[in-house]
Amino acid sequence: MLRLEWYIARHVMGAILAVLLVVVGLDLVSALLDQLDDLTEQYDFGDLLIYLLMTVPKRIYEFIPLSSLVGCLIGLGVLASNSELTVMRAAGFGTARILVSVLKPVMLLALITVFMGQFVAPFTEQKAQSFRALEESGDGTMSSRYGVWHREGPLFIHINAVEGGGVIHGVTRYRLGEDRQLEQASYARIGRYQAGEWQLEQVRSTWFTEQGTQVEHNPKERWQSGLTPELLSVIVVDPVDLPISGLWSYSRYLEEQGVSADTYLLAFWGKLLQPLAILALVLIGVSFIFGPLRSVTVGQRVIAGVIFGLIFKFAQDLLGPASTVFGFPPLVAVVTPILLCTGAGVWLMRRAG
Repeated sequence: MLRLEWYIARHVMGAILAVLLVVVGLDLVSALLDQLDDLTEQYDFGDLLIYLLMTVPKRIYEFIPLSSLVGCLIGLGVLASNSELTVMRAAGFGTARILVSVLKPVMLLALITVFMGQFVAPFTEQKAQSFRALEESGDGTMSSRYGVWHREGPLFIHINAVEGGGVIHGVTRYRLGEDRQLEQASYARIGRYQAGEWQLEQVRSTWFTEQGTQVEHNPKERWQSGLTPELLSVIVVDPVDLPISGLWSYSRYLEEQGVSADTYLLAFWGKLLQPLAILALVLIGVSFIFGPLRSVTVGQRVIAGVIFGLIFKFAQDLLGPASTVFGFPPLVAVVTPILLCTGAGVWLMRRAG
């Protein structure tokens, strides 16, 4: 029986990895073609390839759920097409044992997904965004469409790129007065975090008064700020690209400041419960093999898997913003599609016997 479990697991995992390779490869090609228009003398084709390679872990992480569903349909579908599943069941290897044989390797894959979501994908994504911003800067003038905005009291801060080790690039600060009029604007080429404060270099400051403007250049400036390198590593990328622990800590920080943290909580629960989403999708895939997709071709199974996976993804994407609009907890938005998928899978498995 252990040999049969290994045989089933090998087929399913092989199919999942093959689907993941194809999907990630197609996504990379699509991203390459889409970003060819962004090439410049500073940001050339080689830089684009390096940037795309850095984003591979994030793409793998994002496509594991869909690949698990489609791979399960293909792996078990091949066994079903060759009547191997029928022979196994006739020999006493029941449907429940087949399901367990599939879920064991998938659970390992789910644990790997948690590790990637916490340690690998957020790190490489931050590196990728920083690399692109720095390469596109060329002569040192960075485009403001990259980076992150942050408010600290009367200051509105924009940082173009964040490097590891407490180094930031392109720091623009706007200070507003009590009447919400712009009082000062400054730009620093680079900043380094030392002894609990930022040491800014190549600073150009402009003061706005009733008499006009006054400009000052300083080679260095000390800047006291609550923005630590740890906090910047959280806010510099989109919530979906953050580590699980960073999402939770920053959500607590926002709530303490009286700011809505629903976006970050939604990403937190989505990442934390992604292993359950993977298991739910695999369960529905197995139930399809023993139920409505028992006698169809491999191509039809792939199409059905892709369609159902997209429906599952769209349901999560729609319920997320809905939780913000209608005020129900982000956890409910994440859990609902998982519960519906699990319920449908259990119901189909019972019908299949």
